[in-house]
Amino acid sequence: MREIVLDTETTGFEPSEGHRIVEIGAVELWNHLPTGRTFHEYINPERSMPQGAFEVHGLGDDFLRDKPVFRLIGKKFLDFVGDAKLVIHNAAFDMKFLNAELGWLGLPLLPWDQAIDTLAMARQKFPGSPATLDALCRRFGVDNSAREKHGALLDSEILAEVYLELIGGRQPDLVLAVRPGQTTATGDGADNAWRARPRGEPLPPRVSADEAAAHAAFVEKLGEDAIWKRFA
Repeated sequence: MREIVLDTETTGFEPSEGHRIVEIGAVELWNHLPTGRTFHEYINPERSMPQGAFEVHGLGDDFLRDKPVFRLIGKKFLDFVGDAKLVIHNAAFDMKFLNAELGWLGLPLLPWDQAIDTLAMARQKFPGSPATLDALCRRFGVDNSAREKHGALLDSEILAEVYLELIGGRQPDLVLAVRPGQTTATGDGADNAWRARPRGEPLPPRVSADEAAAHAAFVEKLGEDAIWKRFA
């Protein structure tokens, strides 16, 4: 199962008021394990950053001026996401911005049911408790010391750790699964067809000759019905 843990940074709170995305960061998970694949882009919002946004993003007009505009990275973003579930903290916020940007370009929109909202998950699991990303990091012991300023890729990496804790730990299913494109021992690449491969060289025996002789003498005393004789 492929999932994308995603975060955006924006110039404000409402795309309907002309605010735009200035950064997208995303981390790929396969069966709840990071694959190492990421997506990260700074984006020229084609407008000035509002006063006060500098402290939040650490991004300014000068920094963003030579970055690509969204129309140059939108298709690449959709190709990276594909049909994977999108794990987002406060998904409604990021989804409305992403779909606004995609819609302005005439690109396919992201279905709302493609998103998994970790904010809603945290509120359901810990009712009445703070559910910000920082609060969840404290609860689960996730190191967020590098999070002095918001950054989409860093927040996605931190959220991935928090998400895995929310669903029960780093290996919630305790399943050995095949990665995308990996061939199984049966050659069909199916996720449920994993098989252990035979060792290239057998392990050396751990039973000494004296121990084997003692066992044989013991079995001999048990008579002809001994299970060791029936299956020898």
